[in-house]
Amino acid sequence: MKVAVVGGGIIGVSTAHHLARAGADVVLVTEGELTSNASGRSLSWLNSAGVRSEPYHRLRMAGIDRYRTLSARHSGVGWLRFDGGLAWQANGQAEELHRRHEHEVAHGYDSHVLASDQIAAHVPGVNPAAIPSVGAIWNAGEGWVDLPSLAQFLARDFLQRGGRLVTNAGRSEILSEAGAVVGVRTERGDLFAVEAAVLATGAAVPAMAAELGLTIPDATPISLLVTTKPVWLELTAVLNTPRASVRPTPGGALAIDSDWTMANIARATDGSYAVPPAIIEELLVEASGLLRGTPQLEVDWYGIGPKPIPVDGEPVLGQVDDVAGLYIAFTHSGATLALIAGELLAYEVVRGAAHPMLADFNVRRFG
Repeated sequence: MKVAVVGGGIIGVSTAHHLARAGADVVLVTEGELTSNASGRSLSWLNSAGVRSEPYHRLRMAGIDRYRTLSARHSGVGWLRFDGGLAWQANGQAEELHRRHEHEVAHGYDSHVLASDQIAAHVPGVNPAAIPSVGAIWNAGEGWVDLPSLAQFLARDFLQRGGRLVTNAGRSEILSEAGAVVGVRTERGDLFAVEAAVLATGAAVPAMAAELGLTIPDATPISLLVTTKPVWLELTAVLNTPRASVRPTPGGALAIDSDWTMANIARATDGSYAVPPAIIEELLVEASGLLRGTPQLEVDWYGIGPKPIPVDGEPVLGQVDDVAGLYIAFTHSGATLALIAGELLAYEVVRGAAHPMLADFNVRRFG
């Protein structure tokens, strides 16, 4: 079976990898380099924390399971860790914190409310003064992944299995005739005749899907991720707090983001994004305050761009009823879902049948 996967983010790479494993003849076509867009500036926290629908929770837990399998088989990699996650709300939101905790416990999710004097025993490296009086939620089963490293890992296996990787091809177009996919054409002139195509171009999916007659309501914001220069820290867990979310990186630095920074991002006339240096400095100060000893953090790199989010917050995954051979992948939780989404999309492509776990996430829910 000849299949094209369009999009070099982690969902596209994972899907191509799983298709090649299933024996398909696969070409992975990317606009730029692998993970050069949203996957390259993701906090990539592996979790199913908070209040969400039952089908979405099950899908995320299956995603975490696949990462644990990968971790068990490749225990020496430094880009995948399961050292837990610690989260808290602002002071005055005790009711919200306990509502989240009770929901997690009711769904079998490992969740504990810790007081500030209990944090050090579970999460080294956290500043106890930063913990609000209502405490914090400790989710011991959570982790993080460095998506560019994962993408390279999967791409190597994809190529070894005979897959073709076409990078820096510019914008691609999925071609259809008589209601069925027949090929993919790239901006630079490549033409691939295929029987099926997976559209996994991140924030570009809704616009590209519209060209094929599909409506995918979009709530994609513009977000900022900052990485620091290497700094010695005890912290190994992911922190999610009102003013900064923080995780370690494989190179001994920190990756940091926060929703409050979005309001300060401006778009230039050439389409690029910028943020005032003072906002980045404020984010570093907020992150430092979460850490024992409040270390001085220096920016090494930052990225700004669209963060793919469907309007209802849940993934759009699976086959398209009205265009034979077309499959969609558009989701916010690309890190947590990467391995399982690629696996289940490959199942649908190769078998030509819907997978039960994707039924609730099909594009048909938007009519």
